[in-house]
Amino acid sequence: MFDIGFWELVLVGVVSLLVFGPERLPKVAREAALWVRKARAMANSVKQEIDHELQLQELRQSLLEEKRKVELLSTPIRHNKKEDGASTSDLNEAGEKGISPENRDGEA
Repeated sequence: MFDIGFWELVLVGVVSLLVFGPERLPKVAREAALWVRKARAMANSVKQEIDHELQLQELRQSLLEEKRKVELLSTPIRHNKKEDGASTSDLNEAGEKGISPENRDGEA
């Protein structure tokens, strides 16, 4: 991400030693490390939430697609059922009487 070499780090170390002094430098380094750790944790948390939301969105899309497929498949079935005039109750009654669905008029 950052293109920082060895000499740049040495320069930052020398400048921070001059600015903060040898007594305060360890404390400042610990605080800086703490802030960096918190920032990374926060960034990871946001990244995980975004990934989770993307997965939920993909699942919703998949669910909608499957629901559309089911609706497309069930429409001809409903349409055929209305055209034939045979309901499931008629078919069940015919099955109980031992009559095949084709011969619903009572012919065995």
